[in-house]
Amino acid sequence: MTVSHPTHDSRYPDPAALLTLIKPVTWFPPMWAYLCGVVSSGVPVGDRPGLVLLGVVLAGPVVCGMSQAANDWCDRHVDAINEPHRPIPSGRVPGRWGLWVALAMSALALVMGWFLGPWGFGATCLGVIAAWAYSAEPLRLKKSGWWGPGLVGLCYEGLPWITGAAVLAQGAPALPVLGLALLYALGAHGIMTLNDFKAIEGDRATGIRSLPATLGPERAARIACWVMAVPQLAVIALLLGWDRPWHALAVAALLAGQGLAMRRMMTDPRALTPWYNGTGVTLYVSGMMVSAFAVRGLEALP
Repeated sequence: MTVSHPTHDSRYPDPAALLTLIKPVTWFPPMWAYLCGVVSSGVPVGDRPGLVLLGVVLAGPVVCGMSQAANDWCDRHVDAINEPHRPIPSGRVPGRWGLWVALAMSALALVMGWFLGPWGFGATCLGVIAAWAYSAEPLRLKKSGWWGPGLVGLCYEGLPWITGAAVLAQGAPALPVLGLALLYALGAHGIMTLNDFKAIEGDRATGIRSLPATLGPERAARIACWVMAVPQLAVIALLLGWDRPWHALAVAALLAGQGLAMRRMMTDPRALTPWYNGTGVTLYVSGMMVSAFAVRGLEALP
């Protein structure tokens, strides 16, 4: 008789599951936003390459990864309904390992943020606090379909953008940079609403009032589309006012592409939101970088 021996001690997490826990696929938005801030600062990347690299790693793998671990730990009961195959409910990350990972990464984020100077450290503190405020009791802002996506949109797009600009410029970003960062952060509320479509049943069962859970897929998708589109219209108007017609035209073309993708998504919002996240959101973040290049060299703006 052949006796099989376990290849992994169930008291400890599976290394592959730990990587899944911090979700590398989610790291791109804050890393990209930080780079938008770097570009919009007008400071050549070659002048401070270490700050660029440190900020990108901090924004993506560390702070965003930490927020994913914290969210999965605080959501383990919801995930047992929605997605029982995830690392914590499946037992691949056993016991309190999910919590320990999130706490250890929070501490690592603060240490790394210290080396980005006062602006970078302050932004890191805000990001860590926001991650726990979103997921953990007693605040658990993700219970609200309005506050939750708004906070995530701010931390994924606005805060990293402002941080990248401030760290490179070593001072407060110019008002046009702040305006663009906040508008794209506002629009990201719609992106985060679309991300909630995959958890409708679990949200309803556990009292999380996401927009898809409370309004239904069609109404929530329609609101998300408007929330994504209107701030980009404001960006186009600002770029025209700043005498950046070609950049405004590029953002308008990207928005038109999103409009076509939105029309297709609205034919079956629940089934097509993953498709939209791979198409329309790509066009959205492309507009961010176009806008960042538009405000380089602020002394040239009227």
